[in-house]
Amino acid sequence: MKKLAPVFVLSAGTLWGIMGIFVRKLGTYGFSSLQIACLRILFGAALFLVITGVFNRNLLTIQLRDVGLFLGMGLLSLLLFTVCYFTTINLASLSVAAILLYTSPIWVMLMSAICFREKITRRKLLCAAMAFGGCVLVSGIGSASSLSPMVIVTGLMSAVGYGLYSIFGTFALRKYQPLTVTTYAFLFGAAGAVVLCKPNEIITVISSAPNPAGLVLLLMLTAFVTAVLPYLLYTVGLNHMRASAAAIMASIEPVVATAAGALVFGEALTLSAFTGIALVLCAIVLLNAKG
Repeated sequence: MKKLAPVFVLSAGTLWGIMGIFVRKLGTYGFSSLQIACLRILFGAALFLVITGVFNRNLLTIQLRDVGLFLGMGLLSLLLFTVCYFTTINLASLSVAAILLYTSPIWVMLMSAICFREKITRRKLLCAAMAFGGCVLVSGIGSASSLSPMVIVTGLMSAVGYGLYSIFGTFALRKYQPLTVTTYAFLFGAAGAVVLCKPNEIITVISSAPNPAGLVLLLMLTAFVTAVLPYLLYTVGLNHMRASAAAIMASIEPVVATAAGALVFGEALTLSAFTGIALVLCAIVLLNAKG
């Protein structure tokens, strides 16, 4: 499993990287970014519950004192990340959303200093500066095509939520199996999603679609490809390798997202964007490198 762990994390990053394609497609049906985010979590929770129930029902047992941990994973990580990331995708390009998301190692560094008392070294501060500079370049801030403050805020908030999954997940994996961790993260995330989304409007959109059954299948496919499978792969990988190493492997996501934006939607790739991508990826690698 230790040898396969990097493959799992790389696969998860690749699947997350193509998430924007599904988001844009679902948006054509009239769903808002918030509704798409909530539907992804809701369908993901349903699929996880079925998979866990079929695979091993005993994995659905958790201790009452750990409810807060899974509540944090579901609401502060999964739901926050998904809503903010999907909003950013609809407001900006896939590459911008992905690169802003991948400032998450910087937030993990700060949270680890608080939770695990890890030292903030000069190298870590350098990485933070590199990542920030990369985000400035790739987002076009200061140019005629500057992005709105809302894009920057939602993009960085998605990074915070994304980083929290590794923090909460590290604690949870000390006591529970990966399938238990992911299932309860999605169940609690789904509970919050129901509160945020407007079920009546969602039902109206689905029922008024030219092919309601086909739309439901698309929602299930979106949940499986961009949520169930990658989160399970990442959590399994995280259970067999250092979180820092997993972060490096998962950094393939912005590369895939940028390529998807160019190939599928014809989004332009400027020299500034390439430079920004390189800076962010180098910051992530340098932040987690040994020595």
